[in-house]
Amino acid sequence: MKLPKLCLLIVITLFVGCKNKSAKSDKIAKIDSSTISISPDLIGSYVGPFGKNRITLLITKVTGDSVAGRTVVGGNDRPFVGTVKKDSGIIKVEAKEPGDDKNDGMFNLSFDEKNKNILVGDWKPFVENKNSGAKNFTLNRKVFVYSKDVGIYPQASQRELKESDVNNLTKWELEVMRNEIFARHGYCFKKKNIRETLETQDWYVPNTVDVKDMLTDVEKKNVELIKKYEKYSDEYGDEYGR
Repeated sequence: MKLPKLCLLIVITLFVGCKNKSAKSDKIAKIDSSTISISPDLIGSYVGPFGKNRITLLITKVTGDSVAGRTVVGGNDRPFVGTVKKDSGIIKVEAKEPGDDKNDGMFNLSFDEKNKNILVGDWKPFVENKNSGAKNFTLNRKVFVYSKDVGIYPQASQRELKESDVNNLTKWELEVMRNEIFARHGYCFKKKNIRETLETQDWYVPNTVDVKDMLTDVEKKNVELIKKYEKYSDEYGDEYGR
């Protein structure tokens, strides 16, 4: 009879041990879950004024207390990494750019979970110079979506253009038509007049400086056609159908 009692005691011990281990595992799982719960709220793109320019700030990854992303300002695409923490519903980010560019600096960002569409913060350059000073900003969440139906000349992304679509346009109109193709893919322009023209459009969300692999076959053909007429416009001006 002693053997069954011993076996019963072993079974009870193992059951209690497993139960405690399970409870401990559940507790650990909850801690991990709360740590990564920041990620879905914070990840995204935010757009708004940044000094004399506009900035697109993209938060692309949040892992534990680490954050990574990039910014696009005036045609410059810069990565950043930093730390993130949450306190009483406020998410705070401290992030640094690499420092290998004279205009690199540090971001301090704040994100209220009650208003998930607004990101406020400041940026300070590592080295003060006449072209870059400290900036305060408020950015709005804006999702990039490729669409063929936006812009002044949406047909340039919708179908293959004919000569009749372009032969009576001015050089500036041709330039806008061609660059709208790139803008629909989120291209950030260095050329100031094009950048400022497109930044007034609600649909435009600059988020990259390389779209060559994103253009459709139709768009590639249209870019070449428009460029040909831009060249003719330079050579012949008003004599060429204008």
